[in-house]
Amino acid sequence: MRKQLLLTASSVVLAFGLTACGNSDTTDKSGEPGGSAPGEKTKISYWTGDRHDAEFVKEKVAEFNETNTDGIEVELVVKGDDFDTALDLSFQTSDAPDIIRVKENTIGTFYKKEYLAPIDEYLSEELKAKFPEMVDLNTFDGKRYSLPNYGTTMRLIYNKDLFAKAGIQNPPTTLKELVDTAKKLTEAGKADGAYGFAQNFKNPPSALGRSSRVIAEMSGYGGFGYDFKTARFDFSGFKPIIESFKQIKDNGSMLPGVESLDIDPLRAQFAEGKIGMYLSFSSEPGVYSTQFPAKIDWAAAPAPTIDGNVKGASGFLGGQWLALSSKSEHKDAAWKFMEFMYSDQMLTAYQEKGYGISMVPSISAAAKTPEVNGIEGFLPNKYDGVWPVYPTVAPEGMKSDDAFFKYMLNGGDLDAIITDLNKRYNAALDDAMKNDGLKAEPDAGFDPAKLGGKFAK
Repeated sequence: MRKQLLLTASSVVLAFGLTACGNSDTTDKSGEPGGSAPGEKTKISYWTGDRHDAEFVKEKVAEFNETNTDGIEVELVVKGDDFDTALDLSFQTSDAPDIIRVKENTIGTFYKKEYLAPIDEYLSEELKAKFPEMVDLNTFDGKRYSLPNYGTTMRLIYNKDLFAKAGIQNPPTTLKELVDTAKKLTEAGKADGAYGFAQNFKNPPSALGRSSRVIAEMSGYGGFGYDFKTARFDFSGFKPIIESFKQIKDNGSMLPGVESLDIDPLRAQFAEGKIGMYLSFSSEPGVYSTQFPAKIDWAAAPAPTIDGNVKGASGFLGGQWLALSSKSEHKDAAWKFMEFMYSDQMLTAYQEKGYGISMVPSISAAAKTPEVNGIEGFLPNKYDGVWPVYPTVAPEGMKSDDAFFKYMLNGGDLDAIITDLNKRYNAALDDAMKNDGLKAEPDAGFDPAKLGGKFAK
């Protein structure tokens, strides 16, 4: 019953039958209990917050369950935006999964909470050579906790049919053009109930993490408000971005009800032609190929910048994928599933089907360009690059994304809001440096314009 309570209404559980055969030696290298008796299945669970690739992963889990000769059965649990909260609860109640999907913005937190187990003992020299080691992205304190699969680029996704109806030739390249284009699209789509712009503001960090972040990064500002030159938080670069988003909402060009809009309902609306533009990741082509087949002609373009000048790089996100749970009693079995998921055949199919752009050199060199509509707009270009890892802090009071969205809804003094954010975030940074051993040092020579182009073919 306790486990059922963990699976909230926004979660989907995909379990697979007992189809594999054979005995299993499930004695973990860690010496932990939990082995199964001969002839019994070793059941492990994999939790992920990814939904764009859920059907593909479901098929691969079923394939593993049917073909592995170690008597291992994997249960796949696909969660929504409640993933982090549900994971925290699972570790408090001893219902933690065996394998966890980790991301750039979660692996450090999960590591500090001691949710993850290092995987070094499982890595052969061949695997070490195949997968890039990325300090602070998949390696902490000299131990590796995950291996990369794919990276994601961020783009402006736009409805070409609605653009044509509005007589607009090209996607916007500046914030002013973004505001003007959203208004024109709304006027052109009024009769059909279509609006110019939307983001999934039910979850402000998710919405702004795929929109204001990339606009800031392309404009030369750290996407999380951190200035690498000074090693201090400074959210002032977000002012024109948030003002523009508020203008779009205030002039009626934003889809009504965005404050309760999750990403999948947004995608469903876009597929039906009800949204002109939004910003998101390179997972979208797979979404509109399988999850929400698009009824419109659509494309992706580089995100606009504040003034049309590119002074930074669009974050190419990735470096990690699957991780072992520290609470798993079946680490050996979990690793065998991870080995299967990290196989060349699996990773190649992942890219070729359009679910992501591989960050594994041997895979990206051999894999074909995906034959998925819209993927061409997401392929790495000269403006895509990997930003340094910014320090994660826990400020007192409202976090930046929530404060910005509150301003979008209710107005106020944005300068005062930014001043307050800077004060609280830097106080949290100083505290973490003093008490938690966090390191943050100025880099006077840091140039965000030099980050781009390293992944473009």
